[in-house]
Amino acid sequence: MKPSRVLLMASAVAVAVPLVAVAQGKTPAKPKMSKQAQRGEYLVRIAGCHDCHTPLAMGPQGPAPDMTKMLSGHPEGMQLPPPPAPSGPWIVSFLATNTAMAGPWGVSYAANITSDKETGIGSWTEKQFVQAMRTGKHMGQGRPILPPMPWQNAAAMTDEDLKAVFAYLQATPALKNKIPEPTPPAAAPAGTPAPADGTKK
Repeated sequence: MKPSRVLLMASAVAVAVPLVAVAQGKTPAKPKMSKQAQRGEYLVRIAGCHDCHTPLAMGPQGPAPDMTKMLSGHPEGMQLPPPPAPSGPWIVSFLATNTAMAGPWGVSYAANITSDKETGIGSWTEKQFVQAMRTGKHMGQGRPILPPMPWQNAAAMTDEDLKAVFAYLQATPALKNKIPEPTPPAAAPAGTPAPADGTKK
């Protein structure tokens, strides 16, 4: 066999193998991470970050996290009707993807916390991330972080834990997915009585 044909066949095999792996749905090998980032991955899982930041999709066993959109938050461009008004003792409504929640504060959307620099937190500094979790403010000094994000629980983490979480999030695939701004609550109808304590809702 001619050397040129051998080289051509070897090249074809080299291309075909990864294509077969993709066709069979095999997950690509994870990039090597530092021990700090590996601990962060563990903390992200046990803290339930995927519950809201990774959209749910219907699978054979019911809703499950769509890991092709891992930690990318509320799907961009999803058109939503107005949230239903809760009745009785119910006070909040969740979207089927679990990435949007409506309550007295309006509608909030799960953030993109991947390493994407434009739509995720890839441009954040470690200090900004830690401050955000400590203060409940976007980037540590912006608007309040809204429910259902349990930043109060994250605030109880040690600095080492928060830095590990940040290291892992910076090591995630950069998924471009722009999240909409929170929707404020609807204005109260004219003539609505003020609360007994005099505060505004």
